[in-house]
Amino acid sequence: QVQVVESGGGLVQAGESLSLSCVASGTVFKLDSMAWYRQAPGKERELVAIIDGSGGTDYAESVKGRFTVSRDNAKNTMYLQMNTLKPADTAVYYCAAEVATYIDYRMRWYWGQGTQVTVSS
Repeated sequence: QVQVVESGGGLVQAGESLSLSCVASGTVFKLDSMAWYRQAPGKERELVAIIDGSGGTDYAESVKGRFTVSRDNAKNTMYLQMNTLKPADTAVYYCAAEVATYIDYRMRWYWGQGTQVTVSS
């Protein structure tokens, strides 16, 4: 089927930078939008950034100007460059990919297992 795998999380201090990656693999026929979500303890999962198949992007207000989402279509990979990190950015970051597979060619969202980002003050 489809595997979505995030990497790059870790522990940083406030003001520092961190980069996340997400790869979609398996029976991928078509990869459309990809998105980063995050969930902090006791809070609901929220959309952080989304990038469509043409490279159009949108961001949560809380990360605009600090985070940049990009993708490499040849590698089915999405990136999230996070600058000027704040303790409020601490969360598990999840990747979601909108994929049609070779099995039935229907577009579905697939999720990764998440990667922890911790920002200390």
